[in-house]
Amino acid sequence: MAGKHAAGQNGEVLNGSPVDPNLYGAHGEELENHNLWPRSLARKWILMLFMGTCLLYCARMTMPVCTVSMAASFHWSKIDSGLVLGGFFWGYCFTQILGGHASDKLGGERVLFISAASWGLITAGTPLLAHLGSHTLALMTAARVLMGVLQGVFFPSLASLCSQRVVEGERGFLMSTMHSGSHLGTLLAGGMGSLILDRHGWESMFYCTGLLSGLWAIAVWHYFLKGDVFLKQTGKKHNLQPSFIRRHWLELFKKPPVWAMVFAHMCHCSTSYTLLSWLPTYFKESFPQATSWVYNVVPWLTAIPSALGGGVVSDFLITRGYSVSSVRKIMQFFAMGFSSMFILLLSGAVTFPSAVIFISAAVGLSTFTSGGVSVNVQDLTPSCAGALYGFMNMMGALMGLVLVSFSGYLIEVTSSWATVFSLITLVNAIGLGFFLAFGDAQRVDQEDNSRVIVV
Repeated sequence: MAGKHAAGQNGEVLNGSPVDPNLYGAHGEELENHNLWPRSLARKWILMLFMGTCLLYCARMTMPVCTVSMAASFHWSKIDSGLVLGGFFWGYCFTQILGGHASDKLGGERVLFISAASWGLITAGTPLLAHLGSHTLALMTAARVLMGVLQGVFFPSLASLCSQRVVEGERGFLMSTMHSGSHLGTLLAGGMGSLILDRHGWESMFYCTGLLSGLWAIAVWHYFLKGDVFLKQTGKKHNLQPSFIRRHWLELFKKPPVWAMVFAHMCHCSTSYTLLSWLPTYFKESFPQATSWVYNVVPWLTAIPSALGGGVVSDFLITRGYSVSSVRKIMQFFAMGFSSMFILLLSGAVTFPSAVIFISAAVGLSTFTSGGVSVNVQDLTPSCAGALYGFMNMMGALMGLVLVSFSGYLIEVTSSWATVFSLITLVNAIGLGFFLAFGDAQRVDQEDNSRVIVV
């Protein structure tokens, strides 16, 4: 069997990441030693993962939506509320790499199931913790940190799962579908969540989102994980020495396409976090008479079809013969370059309808990163895509915290939103420039992995 692996496969099966589109047969049959989903199973998983990503953001946004009511109930100050809300990001950074590494080794399906079941439990249990004793602030902060820890493994697991189970020409659509689910979850938490909050109290929102997340995890276990769907480790490395692992990662980060991808992802994440954090304040201060639901809903409604469309376009271009590297750069140009043009337009004197249009265009175009940098990690390093994507996400979150804080300082000092929009544009331009100059889509992990296969 080992000889069969070594011959005729060009190292692809040995690395656990076969990317030959021919592996999808005419009748959806799988060859003996590869990990790709048959098309029928892939469609079911895409639907389930879309729902899971939606529920992930519903659970994540439950605390922000309920903070005002909880602050009134427990007499929190703005500093107290900020401490509770900020706890999520510290926990979220902590498990990015760990979650991706576990998914690369165990299979992303298992990690996603454990993650969803755990965050569903902590969400449903949050009201009980809040009324457990007199230390409500400490308990809620701890709950948010734990929520970040549990949800931090989700997107690295998706990246790992995508590299293990999906052919190269279909990865863009899968990742864009997942990102559109995040936008839908944000909308549901803000829209339906507000109704539940007003009619039944803040506790009911935690119970509802926690229950739905738990039901999703049960459905995944019952319909998908009871069968033989776990990753089959075919000739993968199990007994690698730590010294080799360190050398392997050092070698990866010496590759210009890898650090260009990581840097571009950091820049894109940080500017996205900044927009998400400060746009409501911008609209409230610049257009105090405007209806709040318009600027809180319209941009994210635009992002859902835009994300799906971007994934379809990127996969279509690849299947039409365009190089994967060119497609990734084209999509990232729209996500960071073209979108920044609309952000810059906000620096001048604009009307409220124009501002909503510009922001909607910028947010919608930014979702094209699902066919660019977000999926590029699976092109470059499919054997460790989860761990590397976790590192990218961790660095993006940390840089986002810095940029969000610095933007607040700029607003306070200059009393001008133009400086913030200019900063966002500058960061996007720098990240995009590095990716266009040094980015690529050729595998860079294959040579090192092949050394440890014993034939």
